[in-house]
Amino acid sequence: MRIQNVFVYGRDFRFHPGSVAVRDGKFSSVDLTGKPAGENKSDGEIADGGGAYLIPGLIDLHFHGAVGADVCDAREEALAAIAAYELSVGVTSICPATMTLPVSELNRVLAVLVDYAEGQEERSRRPEAGRRPEASYVGINMEGPFISRSKKGAQDQENIIPFSMEVLEGFLDASRGLVKFIGIAPEENRDSLDFIREVRDRVSVSLAHTNADYDVAKRAFDLGASHAVHLFNAMPAYSHRAPGVVGAVCDSPWVGAELIADGVHIHPSVVRGIFRMLGEERMILISDSMRATGMEDGSYTLGGLDVIKEGKCARLASDGTIAGSVSNLADCMRVAVREMGLPLETAVRAATYNPARELGLQDELGSIAEGMQADFILLDQDLRLKAVYKAGQGV
Repeated sequence: MRIQNVFVYGRDFRFHPGSVAVRDGKFSSVDLTGKPAGENKSDGEIADGGGAYLIPGLIDLHFHGAVGADVCDAREEALAAIAAYELSVGVTSICPATMTLPVSELNRVLAVLVDYAEGQEERSRRPEAGRRPEASYVGINMEGPFISRSKKGAQDQENIIPFSMEVLEGFLDASRGLVKFIGIAPEENRDSLDFIREVRDRVSVSLAHTNADYDVAKRAFDLGASHAVHLFNAMPAYSHRAPGVVGAVCDSPWVGAELIADGVHIHPSVVRGIFRMLGEERMILISDSMRATGMEDGSYTLGGLDVIKEGKCARLASDGTIAGSVSNLADCMRVAVREMGLPLETAVRAATYNPARELGLQDELGSIAEGMQADFILLDQDLRLKAVYKAGQGV
């Protein structure tokens, strides 16, 4: 199959008039010259993209659920519903985040998730008739339980525990390599910060739900922590005398930073400013969506806590704390462009290549290039979704 008359998002993170060809689930050729493609029988069907933007499939590396389901439900039906919904909106690869639950429950969640992910790989080789196409589970982002009570946000403080290498080893064993990020609050684990050196080659260490000051956060990054969970949220405010975690991220160029651009969590000026401060190559758009995403207003749960969804916002019923988001990553990317003033090229990078790189999957996903997996979407000039392709197959 060849799709022509499109604006292709190239590896230089810019759009080019051109065309792409797909064979056996991968891009077999990518033309960025804008010239009509010559006839090639091996290309098969020729489709006219109608001047659409052709970009990589989006990759959400921090979200909890959607359409009434949460990954921590640890049920096949829930995981299937989430994966089908995400693909339907243009998110082709997903790395869900776990909540702060009892250790035994987290180990069960990890085991169910990895079994489901491995089953997806098997089903991709032998598709089941009548089964809805799905986004691929490519990792797990452990947001807790080694976090700070003072910055717990919508996490259940009853399940917060100090860092334990034994517990971490159990998580890594249960996930069989699918855990890609382990979150910590370094100020709660100062005596054991050196563990970062021990595990940084096996799993990315992130600062999550932390009250660390600049010095403690910077030490964690200098020891090898390489990721920051939803920057600005559930951490100290950035100020000129106390720059905190945000300042430590700015001074640590190897650190990737998540950002929730749903129009609720962060002011547009702050979004524009942090992209300038860190540079577009380090920013990662996430949704942090919870089970109320794609659902009507009402009562839901997150990590065992009651949540009220009203419009674009979800809050804990107990105290009004913002509890994740109710936006998917595709809508966050649109908000970042339409309402926050980010260039489209920058927002696409932050929702595709950057998360792929952070997951260590940049040689397979997140780019439009020969040999890469043909996960891509078409957007019209108003950024409305026209089509979704997973491994070269239209959804």
